[in-house]
Amino acid sequence: MAPTPPPSGRRSRVADRSLLPSLRKLRPETVPVRTAPRGPRLVRLALWGVLGAGPLALVATLYAPRTAVVQAAPALQPSDARPPADPRGAAELFVDLWLRADGADSRIAAAVRALAPEVDLPKRPRSTDAPITAGGRVVAVRTVVGPGTWTVVVAALRDQAEPAPAGDPNAVAPLVRYYAVSGTGGTEGTPVTIGGAPAEVAAPDAAAVPAAQFTHRVPAGGALEASLGEFVRAYLGGGQSGGLERYLSPGLRVSAPKTAPYVRIEVTDVLADAESATAAAVPADGTKARVRIRVSGEDKQGVRWPLTYRAEVTARAGRWEVSALESGITDLPSGTSSPSPAAVSGGGR
Repeated sequence: MAPTPPPSGRRSRVADRSLLPSLRKLRPETVPVRTAPRGPRLVRLALWGVLGAGPLALVATLYAPRTAVVQAAPALQPSDARPPADPRGAAELFVDLWLRADGADSRIAAAVRALAPEVDLPKRPRSTDAPITAGGRVVAVRTVVGPGTWTVVVAALRDQAEPAPAGDPNAVAPLVRYYAVSGTGGTEGTPVTIGGAPAEVAAPDAAAVPAAQFTHRVPAGGALEASLGEFVRAYLGGGQSGGLERYLSPGLRVSAPKTAPYVRIEVTDVLADAESATAAAVPADGTKARVRIRVSGEDKQGVRWPLTYRAEVTARAGRWEVSALESGITDLPSGTSSPSPAAVSGGGR
């Protein structure tokens, strides 16, 4: 029996295998490829990135939300953190509380001993039920500072009548009483400490009056006296009597009191520190003098109030003008020095 030939499919696969070596010989050989250096390419990418970052940064700046930059406050120096304390205020408060204090009132006693822990308090009789009223206004009038210590004299103005001193029916109770308070501290940031109860003392001696600088009397009816009279009447009349500008040097501004109650005003006396101010005629332009003006103002009730003003006057265009008014200046012209703010005084009310 003849052998059966293999199927056609198997023969084709065998034939294909016989052709594999020849096909492999026909495949081209693999050639190694040379890689280009990356350095120039990276440099080009970096340059393009830098050029593109400019417009992007501008857009981000324009559309980014704005936030406030908070700057830390500068640290306080030791000298700025604890400024020196003023013993005058502590002395005024202490005397005010001490004059109203009573051993039975725990609130006032606690307030007094907060300033002076070991102070003795006044003892009032228990026979009266009248409330304890304030001692009146208290004002420090003199301060003496020593090495590490201080003493403040406080004036206490009584609001209510006090009984006359015993044994003298004709005596009048004092309206003002003075108390000296001593303590320590208040320098280099140290707290103020009051040493004990106040001591009642006599009124401080008045300070010596300085030598008068206004020694030349300005004659009544003269050019300077007439000009100052018109100025004072306009000033105390609320600035409505024709205005103040006509009596002032150019560039000077003066605020007049708006609530002056005077119905009649007159100049009673004018003194100057320069003889040129006493002449009947106005001197040459630019001549200056300082003057003290005494004024009498009468209010609607008929009470006459003595007032005193100090000013500087300057001659210009054949008349005297006020170039500075002490304690009444709001704006000085260039080149004018500011006078003392406490020089103007008035009659006590």
